[in-house]
Amino acid sequence: MTKNYFLTLLCSLFSSLIFAQNYTVSQIPFQTYSANANVSFNQDDLYSSIIPIGFNFTFFGNNYNQLIISSNGYINFNSSNANLFSPWNLNATQQIPNTTLPLNSFFGCYHDINNAVVATPPIVQSVTYGVVGNAPYRKFVVIFNNIPQFSCNNAAISSFQMVLYETLNTMDTQIQDKPLCSTWNGGLAMVGIMDASGLVGFSPPGRNTGTWTAHNEGWRFQLPVDNSSYKYIKCDDDTDGFVAFNLDLVRTALNPADPSLVVFYGSNNDLTSQTNPITGSSYTNTSVINQTIVATDGTTNYTINLTVLDCNNDYDLDAVPTASEDTNSDGNLAYDDTDNDGIPNFVDNDDDGDMVLTSFEYVFNKNNSTVVLDTDNDGIPNYLDNDDDGDGILTIYEDYNGNHNPADDDTNNNGVFDYLESSIALSSQTNQLQNDINLYPNPTSSILNIENRTSEIVSSVAIYSINGSLVRNIKNSESIQSFDVSELQGGIYFVKLELNDQVLNYKFIKK
Repeated sequence: MTKNYFLTLLCSLFSSLIFAQNYTVSQIPFQTYSANANVSFNQDDLYSSIIPIGFNFTFFGNNYNQLIISSNGYINFNSSNANLFSPWNLNATQQIPNTTLPLNSFFGCYHDINNAVVATPPIVQSVTYGVVGNAPYRKFVVIFNNIPQFSCNNAAISSFQMVLYETLNTMDTQIQDKPLCSTWNGGLAMVGIMDASGLVGFSPPGRNTGTWTAHNEGWRFQLPVDNSSYKYIKCDDDTDGFVAFNLDLVRTALNPADPSLVVFYGSNNDLTSQTNPITGSSYTNTSVINQTIVATDGTTNYTINLTVLDCNNDYDLDAVPTASEDTNSDGNLAYDDTDNDGIPNFVDNDDDGDMVLTSFEYVFNKNNSTVVLDTDNDGIPNYLDNDDDGDGILTIYEDYNGNHNPADDDTNNNGVFDYLESSIALSSQTNQLQNDINLYPNPTSSILNIENRTSEIVSSVAIYSINGSLVRNIKNSESIQSFDVSELQGGIYFVKLELNDQVLNYKFIKK
C-alpha cells in the first residue's frame, strides 16, 4: 500500500512537470472585459511597476502573485525588470521560443507601440488592468486601448486585451484591432507565451514573429487536463462553505466495475495505515470551501478534491446560472464539459465550442420564456449544440466570411445568421466532407452505420455524451464502417470522426 502511494505521488509530480511545459493553443470567440486601474509609463519602451495579480497564477510550472506589464504589449513575470527598459525591436529570426526574446513572458500582442503619442483627433487612449469575476475563478485583465504603433502613429492604432484565469491557469489574448505598420521594424508582431529559459514557447498559427493584421480575434493558451485526481465541485445553497458530498458518485467514477471496493480516508496517513476510514455514502467537508481526501480500491490510490461554490455567482459571465450548468444533474459541476475542451461549462464562456459566445446563444423561445432556444428542435439548446440549425455543418464551419465569428454571417441578407438557417451551407473542403459522410439509422437502438462516399479512411470514432464525457473510443487501421451503441443509455450523443488530417463532428440519438 505504501509503495503504491509513493508511486502515485511520484507519477503525479512527474505529470505536473510535463503539464507545465505542454500548453495547447486554440482559437476562441472574441470577447472583451473592462478594467479601470491605470498603468502609467513615464516614457516609451518601459516595464511598469510591480502589479499584484490578486490571486496565485501558475505559469510554466512556477507560481506568481505579481507581474509587470510592458508598454509594448506583453506581460512579464520577472519582477526584477520593473520600471526598466522594455525591448521593442523584433527581427524575423526571433521565432518563439528564442532566448533573445523577453523571457518568462505572455505576449498578448507584442509589437512596437508608443503610448506617449496622442492620437488626433483625440480618442480614448489607455493601458489599464483589473480583476473581474468571483473567486476562485477570477480573471486578471490587462487592456491596451487605442495605442498608436511607433512611427505610423495615427495610421496604425492597436487595441487588445490579455486575460489570466485563476485556478485554471489559462491565458487568453483578445485582439480587437492590430493593423500593419510596415514602414517600421518590418511591421513585425507576435502572439505567444515563453518560459524563463527561452527554450519552451507556444504561438498560434500565423501569429509568431511576422507581418500580420487581426480584428476581433481570440486565442487561448491552456494546460492539459490534469486527471491525476478526482474533482468534485458542488453548489453551496446556504453559502456557509459546507455541503454534503455524495461518495457513491465518486466510488462509481473511480471504479465503475466494482464501486464497493473504494474506501475513503481523511488523510494520506490514515490511508497508509488503513485506519479511520470514512464510512457511509455522504461526507460533509470539515474545511471551509476546499478540502482534499484520499481513497483506494486496493490497487490504485486516488486524490479527491472537494470544492464548495456559491452558485449565486456567474463565474464565466455567460448569463447561464451556475447551478444550471450541471447538465447531467449529478450534483458535480466539475465534469460537465459539453465541448470536451477541459474547461467545465460553469467556467467556460463557449460551452459547445462553436465559436459563438454562450451569452449570445443563451436566449429564450419567443413563444415560451422558460424554454431556451433550440433552433433545430433536437432537444439540445443552442448554447450546448455545436450544430444549431441541424444542417450537418457544424456552427464553427459556418463562418463563411472567414473572420472566425459565425455570429455575423448572413449570406442571403435575410436577417437570420447562417448558423441558424439550415438552407445555407456553402461549399468548402470540410463542408463537402461533412456532407459526404452520413450516420444511419438515426435514431438507432443498436448499430450505427457510417455511409462514407469519400475516398478518405475513417480511422477513429469517438462518442461523447451530451455533457462532454468520452463514452467510446474506436480506432482501426482499416476504415471503420459501423459500430455498436446498444450498451449506451438512451439520449443524444456527439460523434467525432477522424479522416487523415480532418475531424468531423456529428450527433445521433440512441433510442
